[in-house]
Amino acid sequence: MHRVATLSGELDHERKFETTGQNPSEILFISTADTELAGLAKIWSDRFGKKLGLFQSGHLLHPKAAENFVDNVLCKARLAIFRLHGGYGYFPHLLDEVSHIKSHGAKTSILVLPGTDEWDPELMRFNDYEEPLVYRMFSYFREGGNENMVLAADAVELLLQNRNEGLPEALEVPKFGWIESRPAVKIKKHRAGRVWLTFYRALHQTGDMAVIKSLTESLQAQGLEVSKFYAYSLREQEAQQELLRKAEQEPPDAILTMQGFSIGSGPSGNRSDERVSFLETLNCPVIQVPTSTENREAWLNNPRGFSASNAAMSVALPETDGRFFSTVVGFKHDEVFSYGEENDSELEFRLKRLTPDKTQISHVSELTSNWVMLRRTENYKKRLAIILANYPNKDSRLGNGVGLDTPASVVAFLKELEKRGYALVSEEEESSVPENGDELMRILQEGITNDEEMNYGKDPDQSISCDRLFGMISTLPESSRDAFSKQWTNNPDYPKSNSDLIPVAGKCFGNIFIGIQPQRGYGLQTQAIYHDPALPPPPEYLAFYQWIKEDFKAHAVIHFGKHGNLEWLPGRSVALGPEDFPQIALGTLPNLYPFIVNDPGEGTQAKRRSSAVIVDHLTPPLTRAGLYEEFDKAERLLEEHAHCEVLYPERAHELEHEIEHMLENAEWSAELPQDEDPLNALSNHLCELKESQIRSGLHIFGQLPEGEKRIDFLLSLLRMSSVERPGLLQALLGKDHDFNLDSLSINERDRIENMAREWVNCELSAPLNDKNIIFPENEGTQKLRLWLHEILLPRFKRCADETRSLALALEGKFVSPGPSGAPTRGRVDVLPTGRNFYSVDPRVIPTKTAWRCGQDLAEELIQRYRDDHGEFPKTTALVIWG
Repeated sequence: MHRVATLSGELDHERKFETTGQNPSEILFISTADTELAGLAKIWSDRFGKKLGLFQSGHLLHPKAAENFVDNVLCKARLAIFRLHGGYGYFPHLLDEVSHIKSHGAKTSILVLPGTDEWDPELMRFNDYEEPLVYRMFSYFREGGNENMVLAADAVELLLQNRNEGLPEALEVPKFGWIESRPAVKIKKHRAGRVWLTFYRALHQTGDMAVIKSLTESLQAQGLEVSKFYAYSLREQEAQQELLRKAEQEPPDAILTMQGFSIGSGPSGNRSDERVSFLETLNCPVIQVPTSTENREAWLNNPRGFSASNAAMSVALPETDGRFFSTVVGFKHDEVFSYGEENDSELEFRLKRLTPDKTQISHVSELTSNWVMLRRTENYKKRLAIILANYPNKDSRLGNGVGLDTPASVVAFLKELEKRGYALVSEEEESSVPENGDELMRILQEGITNDEEMNYGKDPDQSISCDRLFGMISTLPESSRDAFSKQWTNNPDYPKSNSDLIPVAGKCFGNIFIGIQPQRGYGLQTQAIYHDPALPPPPEYLAFYQWIKEDFKAHAVIHFGKHGNLEWLPGRSVALGPEDFPQIALGTLPNLYPFIVNDPGEGTQAKRRSSAVIVDHLTPPLTRAGLYEEFDKAERLLEEHAHCEVLYPERAHELEHEIEHMLENAEWSAELPQDEDPLNALSNHLCELKESQIRSGLHIFGQLPEGEKRIDFLLSLLRMSSVERPGLLQALLGKDHDFNLDSLSINERDRIENMAREWVNCELSAPLNDKNIIFPENEGTQKLRLWLHEILLPRFKRCADETRSLALALEGKFVSPGPSGAPTRGRVDVLPTGRNFYSVDPRVIPTKTAWRCGQDLAEELIQRYRDDHGEFPKTTALVIWG
């Protein structure tokens, strides 16, 4: 497990108390949605003038800010209207304070409306009006649009006159629709393709379309036909049906979506096949293209790239649909808004509008165009770069994907590509697909590699000139250029070559290049720098990827196996920009990444920092070196820490203390390499341990383990007990799922292990409706037989589709999403492999750290109730939202 280090700074969720600075108004409208406030600013200001005050509810999350606002602004208004996304659960301090002033005689009339399109009866207890009127007002905002906002303004005038009769029904406004546009620029016909751009209906209703317009024009400049689709939510069945209807007539080559959250409800338990089926039907790449809720300066100065809330809404949750992340394309900025021509004084409200970032948009458009080209190019014309990791930089460690026999897997995949019509032999070459992994390694080692001692007397098969490389480097942003020069070109310790050419390690097999990923640095400790988050890549590194892009002209790259080092280059954690080195190196090439299913933490770095589409694969059946119990615990803590760094910084901080405490008490901590960052040292140490593997025991991509290895793999899953069923060992003993196997003697444990192997062997030899005549059945073994034959084996057999999934991804097809984790830890839901895994928190059953955080939150909740009411609460309720 490795981490992307980030600088210390204010946590975005630690909102500091600031006074609102808002003056009292006769009419107050408080909303969570900037788009809604923007629409009202245009329509209601003409009607109400200085009587109107608009306010963003996000500033009222802090208890003191809410109290200050209610006491000094709201209580002086005649009417206050709330539209709060999340309702009372998200704004308890604000609504409790409103109730408090009302109970003490405040004259302000209160109207609290749900912030989404779903009615929330719980909010009625805060309202001063009857439910029919509240619902009618809610319907105006649910439907939206200028005409309904005029009707809502009419209703407000009546309420100020203490009248509420005769409110007309809301006008129905379509929740979704297409906006067709003619190209504003000339389309390059030779790169024509069709893309869809989906975005929120609110942007269309309020005219906040600058980002959409800029993105559309940039896509058209790439030669793409663009169809724009707005929707309240892509979760709506009607919206999905409309997309499917459109696809029957004009199927898209790619879909870009600016909408956050997840479309599906996500898998639960063993039901990981409950996927976003309509995206699978559309069967094209779905690219997440978010805007930020913050301004551009916040993004520029944030080493994480996104705040925790933006990362959750626009990155983590969409990943569960199978979307892959590109980068941010727009930011919020403030506009001063005036009342109108007759009164030029400013409304006390800063209009939040989205502003396009042309550089970021250009990157996304080119990335999209390259995916469309990959989809539309015939296989025999496609040029692919397969990149092998080399950690550390010795020939003996070439192609060392964790848990994967990478050489054998690559050869097997080359043979699959040849069947699918890829040109693996050019007219000028006599080379053909290697027979096996050993022959592939021999061929690669005959050429230039990262092992400098073995390169003497070798001539490179391909190279790039220094002039071209440094010409490219001269175009980089100043901060990246300076960091590169300081570390390498201006460093007297960096070994400089007398040659004008920089060799590129690898071998071409027709239109397929198999390359050796360059080392992170020269003259430095290999293991220490492999994941260094501050070390810029050396010239040879950038030259390697420049040659792939410009000389080889690859349509896509495949980083084959966990893991390379591209995703660990310096730069933001997510939402990268032109100064971030992963983007500098890879550019806009489509990136496919076969990756072991049990390591979501590191695979997620590739997804978010290099726009990788993961195609996950099985763990090895048995002969992986593995980790002792303490090492295993350390690895899991590091995985959790990496997941929490962006989304849950408070929990990450507590995990750091837990890891440090564990190291203080571990005898093996003295073996850790010296490093200023103890977590980085631990990461590197565990990586070394895990990569001590016996090649014959590794997984071959797309191939199921056979014979004894198949029994070993299935037995590792059947051993795990759960609430629904006992583990196989407990079942054979006639015990419940919670029976402690550690109570058995060594001989008893050996005997039951042998029985379990024989039981699995018998089950594999007979169908479900045949009785296992060797072992007497009990309730536990009956449950396990059903589970094995109806759930586990069908999922296991579908893991053979790994190769097919990767091949289809290279044809621009959709890779279905799936959860990640270790099957051997009971995570059968991660099967079948061959999917684009996501790292949505498998810690829904909390870790010890999460449990302690929950304890602290519960104690704070109870103490707050005691402070407010002088007694303990009699009942509590917990709402889990995601």
